[in-house]
Amino acid sequence: MVAAMFPAAGSGRRMGAKKNKVLLSLDGKPILVHTLRKFSNSPSVDFLVVIAGENEIDEVGRILEDEADLKPYKIVAGGSERQYSVENGLKALPDDAEIVLVHDAARPLVAVDTIEKVISAVREKGAAIAAVPEKNTVKVVENGIIVDTPKREKLYAAQTPQGFKRDVLLNAYEKARKDGFLGTDDSSLVERMGFSVHIVIDDDKNIKLTTPSDLKMAEAYLGHL
Repeated sequence: MVAAMFPAAGSGRRMGAKKNKVLLSLDGKPILVHTLRKFSNSPSVDFLVVIAGENEIDEVGRILEDEADLKPYKIVAGGSERQYSVENGLKALPDDAEIVLVHDAARPLVAVDTIEKVISAVREKGAAIAAVPEKNTVKVVENGIIVDTPKREKLYAAQTPQGFKRDVLLNAYEKARKDGFLGTDDSSLVERMGFSVHIVIDDDKNIKLTTPSDLKMAEAYLGHL
């Protein structure tokens, strides 16, 4: 079984909204619904775990009740940090889930083909994430001074979904908890275990909706998809 988890317990602060950004409307439906539909359209995904803010569980439940075409799902409460939210989601996984995907709920434009490619890579290699090659020259800065310019061909922008064999991700989270380590994404927890995480090349449309301009860009993409 393949289970997909969606951290959705954030806020709408940078979006300038008074509520969670994934509950904002995009082309007539909440952003969260668009995201869940993509994974429900993936033939390899079997189960969804939505990790919502504790005070938004009822609202999310009402929204999803009206969606007839979603894969089986469960809604659980998130934590104070994204990492803690994912940890709560891991506890809610079906017992027979062998592969776990983690996807930002605010990335509704992910392609089903990308989801399938990540799952395929996980089946073969144990861990894989969607990513895009970095187009910009990136500088490493300390105290306002550039100390390094990494070679651009070695740089990739991490996206989601990020997928792992269940045991790999559980072990990484257990070690992070024991060490008091807070990572920037799920891959970083697995990387520090010495486990190889592979790359699946994604496209630029799989943006994370964070600001009002991102929302406008998503509306434009949907008009051409």
